[in-house]
Amino acid sequence: MIKLGMLLGDRYEVIEKIGTGGMSDVYRAKDQKLNRYVAVKVLKQEFSENGNFVSKFIVEAQAAAGLMHPNIVNVYDVGEEAGIHYIIMELVEGITLKKYIEKKARLSFKEAVSIAIQVSMGIEAAHNNHIIHRDIKPQNIIISKEGKVKVTDFGIAKAATSNTVTSNVMGSVHYTSPEQARGGYSDEKSDVYSLGITLFEMLTGRVPFDGETTVAIAIKHIQEPMPSPRDYISEIPVSVEQIVLKCCQKGVDRRYQSMSLLIEDLKQALLNPDEDFVRIVDPDDMGATRMINANGWTNEMDEHPIHTTGSLKLRTDRIPEELLEEEVEVNEQENRAEKVTMAVMVVIGILIVCMIMFLVSKILGFFDASDPNEFQSSSVSTESLIETGTVSRVEMISVVGEKEEKVVPILRAKGLKVEILEEESLEYGSGIVLRSDVDAGTILKEGDTVTLTISTGAGAIQIEDVTGYTFEQAKTILTQQGFIVNKSESYNDTVEKGKVISQNPAGGRNVTKGTAVALVVSLGEDKVRVPKVVGMSLDLAKSELTAAGFRVGTVEEVYNSSEAAGLVCYQSYPEGSYIEKNISINLQISKGEEPATYYYKANIEAPSVTEAPEYRSGDVVDISLVTADGKILLSTSTSTFPIAADYTGIGSASGVITITYYYEEVTQEGRVKRSKSFTRNVAFSKE
Repeated sequence: MIKLGMLLGDRYEVIEKIGTGGMSDVYRAKDQKLNRYVAVKVLKQEFSENGNFVSKFIVEAQAAAGLMHPNIVNVYDVGEEAGIHYIIMELVEGITLKKYIEKKARLSFKEAVSIAIQVSMGIEAAHNNHIIHRDIKPQNIIISKEGKVKVTDFGIAKAATSNTVTSNVMGSVHYTSPEQARGGYSDEKSDVYSLGITLFEMLTGRVPFDGETTVAIAIKHIQEPMPSPRDYISEIPVSVEQIVLKCCQKGVDRRYQSMSLLIEDLKQALLNPDEDFVRIVDPDDMGATRMINANGWTNEMDEHPIHTTGSLKLRTDRIPEELLEEEVEVNEQENRAEKVTMAVMVVIGILIVCMIMFLVSKILGFFDASDPNEFQSSSVSTESLIETGTVSRVEMISVVGEKEEKVVPILRAKGLKVEILEEESLEYGSGIVLRSDVDAGTILKEGDTVTLTISTGAGAIQIEDVTGYTFEQAKTILTQQGFIVNKSESYNDTVEKGKVISQNPAGGRNVTKGTAVALVVSLGEDKVRVPKVVGMSLDLAKSELTAAGFRVGTVEEVYNSSEAAGLVCYQSYPEGSYIEKNISINLQISKGEEPATYYYKANIEAPSVTEAPEYRSGDVVDISLVTADGKILLSTSTSTFPIAADYTGIGSASGVITITYYYEEVTQEGRVKRSKSFTRNVAFSKE
């Protein structure tokens, strides 16, 4: 079991737990070799014990480690130590897109499209490296505090799906493609579908398909038609609506065939949101013979017809017959030069128009800037558009004399790679940038590397590693080296009381004399840090608490809207607090959101002539009112109308009134008593 303060791979010091998921826990750690903070994703025990899964997990993680892109949470390393399998990843400070949507209820179309462009570019980079995500959803998309959008969990999805991990662990069925729901082959177009569902949720604040079970939702993905986002939010532009619907086609051949085609339409939607330019191609029509008119244009358009403004415009409607000349066969060699020339002219025209419209949109304040709290949409929309290809170059900032911790995040946010060199300096203090191999103002491409030389100060010496020493011993050693010692204490069940758990700066680094060294000293295992079990299943929560040295107290079920049904929604001692071992921790398990109730207050009128031609006023009828879930609200016989109905606390949103009436019919055998029934559907009002 992983412990705080332990060192993985002889370089990653585990500092604190920052998250948990179905398959893994995530910790903040310090890379002692490169002196930077990283995220460590540790496989949970039940997966670490599955040898087949672990082998696939390692292969996929190593493949993901080859991905380096500004819109991907980069994987730095993968390893194993004492049965602990882990991935070292880029540490991104921010929130998931899921939480961001929950904060705002729904996003403006400009912001949603801008986010989708950045996500698409990250996925495109993976697809270009033959890596399919297979689990695109808002929970796997992070928006940093700087407004950068990053996709995470590449590689882990394939390892999981290939080992038939259950749905409560592996992603969410709300975003799965029809072919994945069937358990069939999935490819790049499966990611397109999942991104389309994610864009739908950004625009409307809800998912298109929902149900009580994962099987029910999966069947809807396979069978039910995709609803339009404009059914819920009417102001969504037609182009954005069509992009969502094309992404979410049931047939893979009718979706976008690559992320680059999707990105092209998303950018066009930002510039011309109300233009109907999206085309969904039926693969059955692709092989049909096409007529060529006198101008050399087919009467049917390709998947992405060209639309421009001004004099350059291609018709997308059928040309009248009187303007058609006789069918001609065009020899490919004879027309190749003409077609190439026309294609070049069209592309140049499009580029000029797009550049003009983009510049005008920036000047007129095209992008939305109404976001809550610390996240501003300007950083997610305007900057994201620049980063997604409209402007592919960045300007080098001035870094000399600035602190390393200030400028490095800025450079990386611009999409640049940063390498660090260290050097003693009499002029600059420790941690200050001495020089850069790129001058301020230089125009660079995203992905270029900038090398910074950082000062270690004057008279820097290698600091002694004092972890494991008593505080008195450590203080003596560091004081003799010329450092100032600061002390803090923390409970720890692996390091003896009074001994140093960790130090900062770490041992072995070159540090200027007079620098303050922070030592964390163990208080022993008198008290134990409480793990976070909120969001876990009951069995997993019990396992976590027992492993940490606690007992599980009372367990009760309550309605809760923040956690899914069956997951822990409350623990009696908060995560991170330190308490004595063997204390009982009480848990509450979510029953899901409290079900809505309805009421029905109305007068039930007598049968009409249309409903009951043989009915006569004053006749006795049998009448019942039954809810959709089978509850009987009314069952009586009466000859008097109207009947007052007043019911509350109904568990269904609708019901059926059934009225049976009686009459006599004259036949050859004499008078025969007959009966007929009819129904009325009624809707209840929400309480």
